[in-house]
Amino acid sequence: MRGEPKDIEQRLRPLEGRRALVTGGAKRIGRALALALADAGATVAITYRESEAEAGRTLAELKERAGGALVVRCDLREPSSVIRGVEEAVRGLGGLDLLVNNAGVFASAPLQQISVAEWDEMYAVNTRGPFLVAKAAYEPLKAVRGRIVNIGSLGGLHPWATHAHYCTSKAALHMLSHTMAKAWAPEISVNCVAPGMIVMGELNPAYEQFALKTPMQRNGTSWDVAQAVLFFATGPHFITGQMLAVDGGLGL
Repeated sequence: MRGEPKDIEQRLRPLEGRRALVTGGAKRIGRALALALADAGATVAITYRESEAEAGRTLAELKERAGGALVVRCDLREPSSVIRGVEEAVRGLGGLDLLVNNAGVFASAPLQQISVAEWDEMYAVNTRGPFLVAKAAYEPLKAVRGRIVNIGSLGGLHPWATHAHYCTSKAALHMLSHTMAKAWAPEISVNCVAPGMIVMGELNPAYEQFALKTPMQRNGTSWDVAQAVLFFATGPHFITGQMLAVDGGLGL
């Protein structure tokens, strides 16, 4: 059938020709997201703050999978660094079709022991950071009817007593996602993926307890999160303002 090879390629590499920026893409879930986007055909830029060695290794893997890729140092806590970082990424990619706000910090502490500095740091990275990056990427995304996928957390949907600053920062990111979706439609679609317990090869007996509590009887993997991001990256642009929990039913 005429056109079949192209159709097959489109199904296998649905992001061919697209340009994506993944914040915090040097390691862990961010690395998995960046590699999944590259496997789907996207040219990917990643940011890092301190993980320079990991960023270099991920960059090499991205180039092997998709040819073009770049890495940008960016401190989400500093507005000027965010502006420079996004500009460098957009210039290097030749535009921007997809932003994945993945970079974040995680910490636990009894609520009464959380300091003001710890609280502010959590919000600076997890909530204000995605706002600053999205704002800096607004014009190039608007120009191509682009997409934003924010990485939230099950902790932003359910209160965890020893993670108050983390949970509230992610809950705020969820609301920011909804607000962005309304404010920036119809040009930009904005959605949010909220992972639950995601294990990446770590050995910890506590993880098995979470698996036993999960209806799907296992913890999540970075692959599960990547597939959710790919859904929003490749699905109908009409889908916007949605929250997708990737938790195996743990939050039910």
